Amino acid sequence: MKRDIYDEDHEAFRASVKEFVDRSVLPHTEEHIAAKALPREFWLEAGKQGLLGLEVPEQYGGAEAGDFRFNAILQEELAKVGAAYPTCHGIHADITAPYIVELGTEEQKQRWLPGVVSGEILLGIGMTEPSGGSDLAALKTTAVRDGDSWVINGSKTFITNGYSGDLFVTAVRTDPEKGPKGITLFGIEATAEGFSRGRKLDKVGMEESDTAELFFENVRVTDAEIIGELNMGFIHMMQKLPQERLGCAVANVAHAKQILTETIQYAKERQAFGAPIGTFQHNKFLLADLVTRIEVAEAYIDKCVLAHSEKRLTAIDAAKAKWYSSQVQSEVLDHCVQLHGGYGFMNEYRVARAWRDARVTKIWAGSNEIMKELIGRDLGL
Repeated sequence: MKRDIYDEDHEAFRASVKEFVDRSVLPHTEEHIAAKALPREFWLEAGKQGLLGLEVPEQYGGAEAGDFRFNAILQEELAKVGAAYPTCHGIHADITAPYIVELGTEEQKQRWLPGVVSGEILLGIGMTEPSGGSDLAALKTTAVRDGDSWVINGSKTFITNGYSGDLFVTAVRTDPEKGPKGITLFGIEATAEGFSRGRKLDKVGMEESDTAELFFENVRVTDAEIIGELNMGFIHMMQKLPQERLGCAVANVAHAKQILTETIQYAKERQAFGAPIGTFQHNKFLLADLVTRIEVAEAYIDKCVLAHSEKRLTAIDAAKAKWYSSQVQSEVLDHCVQLHGGYGFMNEYRVARAWRDARVTKIWAGSNEIMKELIGRDLGL
């Protein structure tokens, strides 16, 4: 079916993103995989093209698009290259930057946002801890008041952009007696004394994404680094998670759709028993099934994107989009591997990499089980 949420301005933006991808991303994908990270050149070029500031006001160098459909288009086009690209970009521009834009002080905005837009300041978000996983209320990293300063100790793990990031919006416990109501967000720069990071984590997939542990050993910050209100960090995170989950959903479907398109072409060309494998009834029916699943998922995600652009997306609908899109993505890509036969298990084939990359999408941004728990609670169960 023809998608109807994008107009001429959106499609013109899509064309400019495609040009950036063709020129600055596709020729370097093997280098990114080998380095297990996106180089600073990627970020600086994206900044020059105006692709890092869609959420940032013009006075700080951003585009201030005010329409999440532009964000979604950017995520889709990056996802066609590989699942790690919208992940790294999304963490920087769509997930972390809004905390500074919407909750930061004027001094913080002037200090950080121009570099965020240009690609000179790479962002990450420090939520997940080794012992907590999806349970953000159970975090153990602490900030203790010491005169005019706060002293932070603890660690974070599975942090996207963690190895090369310059600034991390970090959730820490400032009042141990208040549970979720005792968490505060701090902007911690990588140059802070006592801040360190571990090695790039060796993941099953998403090799282009640098993921690392972060360590805080007596890191000293002041109230000038508090983002949002003291002890309101948990509420701030809950308010921002729907956009993160919607971004994941957009990328999930676009990623699977691209690999399915390539698999259909492979099924037309690959011969077995004297005929293209796509002409065998089982494969023909399977591909019909997969195309339908993708289009149905895409239709729901498009509806969510439009709702979010109009400030109508609920946390529950975002949870539905996140878990369902990742489930469809996983199932579709598993079938795509099977249709490629032995070649589907070779890392030199995009389908194999895509299959590995997709597995984590059912875990991060809140596991699918947590998403269903949220939906179930909304049903009164």
